[in-house]
Amino acid sequence: MKISTTKILLVGSGIVVFIAGWFLFYGNNKIEIKRGEAVIEGMNFPESDLSGVKCEKAKVRPLAVMLASDPETRPLSGISEADFVFEMPVTEGGVTRMMAVFQCNWPKEIGSIRSSRLDFIPLVQGLGAIYSHWGGEKEALAELNGGVVDNIDAMKYDGTIYYRKKEAKPPHNGFTNPELINKAVASLEYGLSKSLSSYPHKKSKSLGNIQPPAIYKDEFQVSWEYDSDNNTYRRERGGKDETDKNTSKQVEAENVVFMKTTWSPVSKDYIRIKTVGSGEATFYQNGQEIKGFWKKTTAKEKLYFYDAEGGELKFTPGTIWVEIFTD
Repeated sequence: MKISTTKILLVGSGIVVFIAGWFLFYGNNKIEIKRGEAVIEGMNFPESDLSGVKCEKAKVRPLAVMLASDPETRPLSGISEADFVFEMPVTEGGVTRMMAVFQCNWPKEIGSIRSSRLDFIPLVQGLGAIYSHWGGEKEALAELNGGVVDNIDAMKYDGTIYYRKKEAKPPHNGFTNPELINKAVASLEYGLSKSLSSYPHKKSKSLGNIQPPAIYKDEFQVSWEYDSDNNTYRRERGGKDETDKNTSKQVEAENVVFMKTTWSPVSKDYIRIKTVGSGEATFYQNGQEIKGFWKKTTAKEKLYFYDAEGGELKFTPGTIWVEIFTD
């Protein structure tokens, strides 16, 4: 079949016009960077289901990553870009562990990645997230290997999806990055197309100057200092600013939640924290302290936060950091 020179010229001209139009529409748009969001003029991104911040990945299925809390792992990589963070004690002696949940931003590097604990799994289920971890306790692995949540275990992908950094000492030398995680997601056919859980938000401004109390103890003690100029809470851990290794900047959150629960002993190395049930909660946002409670009826149900009157709490758009503690 012959293709005339005229048709080739027309097709070629169309491609040129398309490319020129693309640059005219997108190339001239200014990018305004704000904390937690990138607003591109002419493009209306939706609000994140988790953080309430406008972003391109606002409705994408989140990724939940287990992170170390040990002093030798600090500073962590990627912690400042999380939309949600859960922190809780995992031993009777007060050692804590964190789970960072990413939706709007996936950092260039994430680590140090640590093992799964059973108490975190219902939190993953309630968010409908993909779970990234480096092995785990026996009971947790039994559930994960049984398919209770979509997960990517570094014990199975050490050296491919996850890698070890020479400058860090084992077992704190495990890391990954978005490119590798996306490769695993595609291979395992998990899919990232839909977010399954959301939290309500409202636009807010600084309304007070109440500082949250310190929480946890010894080298794991955490303090949050309210910054009224930016309406954020700046995080300190072990008496030092908590910084992100990727950015060298101090970690901030717009919302800090103190979630009170109970625990029971399991062994000398483990305790069991109740993350399904209900209990008291205190919320810090906009320089204010709000009393309320939390509720999670089943493992698969969303973790709900309520004010004292029983209305679902509306968060300030931005990072939500949940400090889970016991008596």
